[in-house]
Amino acid sequence: MEGSHFAIKNWSEDDKPREKLMLKGKDSLSDAELLAILIGSGSRNESAVALSQRILAAAKNLNALGKMSLSQLMQFKGIGEAKAVSIVAALELGRRQRSEEVVKLKKITSSKAVFDIMQPIIGELPHEEFWVLFLNNSNKVISKSQLSKGGIAGTVVDMRLVFKLGLENGATGLILCHNHPSGELNPSNADKQITHKIKTAGEILDVKVLDHLIITESKYYSFVDEGIF
Repeated sequence: MEGSHFAIKNWSEDDKPREKLMLKGKDSLSDAELLAILIGSGSRNESAVALSQRILAAAKNLNALGKMSLSQLMQFKGIGEAKAVSIVAALELGRRQRSEEVVKLKKITSSKAVFDIMQPIIGELPHEEFWVLFLNNSNKVISKSQLSKGGIAGTVVDMRLVFKLGLENGATGLILCHNHPSGELNPSNADKQITHKIKTAGEILDVKVLDHLIITESKYYSFVDEGIF
């Protein structure tokens, strides 16, 4: 009937793992079903799930499967070069994910901590860039974004974009940062005005503007440290 979903039992054997993942989530699938999605299709005499079960039975476990070469995988009837490449690539991604260290969020405890993060990014640029650090309620940096990139004299900041990104990141606080290629640390009137506008808007949206740093090659100016906030 038009617009209705067929029961899983009515789908083809090769389609069942895909549909099951979409309807019930990835955790509901067995190893063989996940492998079957990578394989894509079986043969006239064997479904992708059955082929995957046969491969896993021979390999004994996923760790051993991940050590198999392309030629070893292609020894299984029904596994050609393309399917073997898909299996190797997927298991290699899993291995790389496991090997990555968990990224620790940097906690901001001072203006110096902000300088240490941003100086390598913008401190030595020949043009001006405006960035925002987005923080959670523990003052840990959850994201950082370049808002604009300008010339030697300055850059334009879209205040709406600041809070759009902040809300998307679930931030409760933010720190404004921009560089002065000239090496001049003191804020311009434009710097003070945009800071005031963003801080006022943040109070309305309950996203606190914690500081604004002007960064040069080796020094920085903090609005908070200088008592401007």
